[in-house]
Amino acid sequence: MNEIKRNDTQAETWSIFRIMSEFVDGFETLRALHPAVSIFGSSVLREDSPYYKLAREIARKLSNSGFAVITGGGPGIMEAANWGAQEGISKSVGLNIEIPHEQKPNRYQDISLSFRYFFARKVMFVKYASAFVIMPGGFGTLDELFEALTLIQTKKIFEFPVILVGSEFWGGLVDWILSSPIRVGTLSKEDLNYFSLTDDPDEVVRIIKEGYEKVRRSRAI
Repeated sequence: MNEIKRNDTQAETWSIFRIMSEFVDGFETLRALHPAVSIFGSSVLREDSPYYKLAREIARKLSNSGFAVITGGGPGIMEAANWGAQEGISKSVGLNIEIPHEQKPNRYQDISLSFRYFFARKVMFVKYASAFVIMPGGFGTLDELFEALTLIQTKKIFEFPVILVGSEFWGGLVDWILSSPIRVGTLSKEDLNYFSLTDDPDEVVRIIKEGYEKVRRSRAI
């Protein structure tokens, strides 16, 4: 029994070094990336989806505007965004995750990192982003959205643009926020200012560029 406990403790200790190595690899690889935008969305939407096409267009426009594009590195919206970034002039980055149903990295990555731990990966999405673009997606996309809004609301990170793309997809969520959290007082109407909703790729780029310049000016003061 003591031997089992000792082995468990050793395994936990070594996992700390694995976690540290993921942070070090991420910091060393991405530190010169700025400015960048993290784009999130479903892994199951394919090339015939209008959202796939929209993500590719947005990423291409951002890339040509000087923003590197960071995604989760997988298929679907992530692939579309990496593809669009490569069609532009800036870097295309994939932060891949090791999961039981193995995620195959898409082929449009100039920089590719692999993570075992979701929390280490999530730090990279936030640390090197000047904005979040949230395309239609599932639980993972929702997780990134609400974590970003929480960090901004609690002032743990500087306020950067968080943009929901797809009014038909996200409209119900906004209606729910208005009808439930804001109605009962757990959120305020001012909290709606933490994100934008649009279907226009050019509007996405405009919001991000204005947000980035605002941050640059505030840091120069």
